[in-house]
Amino acid sequence: MADNPVYREEQQFTDQDLVTETIKNKQAFTAIVHRYEAPLLRYIFRLGCKDSAAAQDLLQEIFVKTFVHLNDYDHSLQFSSWIYRIAHNEIVSYFRKERIRPSVLTKSENYFLFENIVDDAAFIEQKNQGYTASEISKAVGQLEPKYRDVIILKFFEEKSYEEISDIMQIPQGTVATLINRAKKKIKIYLEKS
Repeated sequence: MADNPVYREEQQFTDQDLVTETIKNKQAFTAIVHRYEAPLLRYIFRLGCKDSAAAQDLLQEIFVKTFVHLNDYDHSLQFSSWIYRIAHNEIVSYFRKERIRPSVLTKSENYFLFENIVDDAAFIEQKNQGYTASEISKAVGQLEPKYRDVIILKFFEEKSYEEISDIMQIPQGTVATLINRAKKKIKIYLEKS
């Protein structure tokens, strides 16, 4: 595997280096695909795409748009934020076009505890247990898309406020506000169940 040029490129270069190299040599784009294929596919499923074939089509479209617009990439931004923004926009467009209401967290994520989202110690002690993936999925799925998207980016994709701001093209303060409101809404949904 060490002789594989994609593997060498992926290990040796930063995202920005790979972008610069891809602009010079189109073959280098395979390293970008290799680096981002699994995380983006996971993100597509987490945002609610249930159909594997549609998810693969979305992933391919994301990479096509990334490649086509690579010259437009602003090197002052993190590349991961930039490619996630493309992914986010493609996924939202897909749902809008197909008129599908996404259903999140259908994959088994039983390890995920509500404590990872809500840091209200009194509530956690009162409940004193984690919630099942099904309960979390149902609560997150009831959120409006703007709340659902920031929760998925922050707690499931483990993106920083700055990255979420770049991906969703909203100020960091708005990201914080959306996350706090979403956490309160999730808490209310889970208390009802």
